[in-house]
Amino acid sequence: MRQGGSVQKSMFNLRRLVRLVRLSAFIGGLSISIPAMQPGSVLAQSPTLEDQDQEDRIDVQWGKAWETMIQGKGNRWNLELPTLGGKQFWTDHRWWNGYRLQYNPTLEHWRLIDPGSVRKGWGTKEAMLELLGQIQEKETQGPQDKKPQEFTEVFLLLHGLMRTSSSMKPVEEELLARLGQKERADSVAIIRFGYASTRSTIASHAQAFRELVENLPGKPRVKISGHSLGNIVTRLAIAQWTEQGDPQGILKRIDRVVMMGPPNQGSSFAKRLSYLGLFEMVTGKSGMQLGPQWDGLSSSLGIPPCPFQIIAGDLTGSTIQNPLLDGPNDAVVTVEETKLDGMTELKTYPVLHSFLMQDPKCVADAVEFLLREIPPKSNAAPGR
Repeated sequence: MRQGGSVQKSMFNLRRLVRLVRLSAFIGGLSISIPAMQPGSVLAQSPTLEDQDQEDRIDVQWGKAWETMIQGKGNRWNLELPTLGGKQFWTDHRWWNGYRLQYNPTLEHWRLIDPGSVRKGWGTKEAMLELLGQIQEKETQGPQDKKPQEFTEVFLLLHGLMRTSSSMKPVEEELLARLGQKERADSVAIIRFGYASTRSTIASHAQAFRELVENLPGKPRVKISGHSLGNIVTRLAIAQWTEQGDPQGILKRIDRVVMMGPPNQGSSFAKRLSYLGLFEMVTGKSGMQLGPQWDGLSSSLGIPPCPFQIIAGDLTGSTIQNPLLDGPNDAVVTVEETKLDGMTELKTYPVLHSFLMQDPKCVADAVEFLLREIPPKSNAAPGR
């Protein structure tokens, strides 16, 4: 009876997940892009509508998996098949040479995927860490020319609310293009950190981010580029390293940060949308923390302990305007809301919030800053 009840609970969670995917597809873009409802707009290109056919196949595949799974703890029976999407529901906790340990807060289980997004196993966290350890041991014992590269520099890219790690691919591609011209390219890793932005609190996202960074092999220099909510996750992680301890010495190894469209002072747009009953259902707890619950979060955030750039959207003079915002803005966050004490520079572009990390000029500017050699700020230190 217990086994049958567990299967029923799992199937219920699966059906809930599918309903959430479809609900997000219907109104996900609406909550972010009300001012841009026109052909070719943010709504028309909303990431919640990407690969809907793939999401439908996920429904079928998950159903079959749950029906045939073996109940119990540890590493469960697994078919090594490529994942078919659903990135909005998975959070990275570990990264090793392209392998990712991920947690799904909706289905409440862990999985390990390889660099090609093939699931190598699923079950408890302990079982997945053991599996990852076996893979590490096997690969590090191979021929010298086949052994994993030890990185001296890591670029961490964090997406925003209701987006996935795929949205930061333009930044990764620009980095690869620029690094390909430099001798250090072979010793660099670029990690697009993925997290279930609408399924947990910002504190949960920050905890997962910290775990991933703290367990990177070696002691590489760290450079971070975030979009929107990704910057708040970064700031909370910095504050936690500052106050709760930093045994791995992460703070002293962070030497560049680029913030694209960061709601560093909260989001007045989110506050106003929060009065709509659907807002929390679509954006989750993280969306509420950027809006009506901002005051309870803002005092917990840190400031990068290094030079940092802010890139903001300014649609002044554009036909696209958000009547709910005052002053220059990108239709979601105002320029004033992006500012943060200690910033090295602030640059604005006539680009919508949702496209800052895809616009060629914004991306080129961000990458140039990440790679630029800037003398450390005097008295630079993490803080409030």
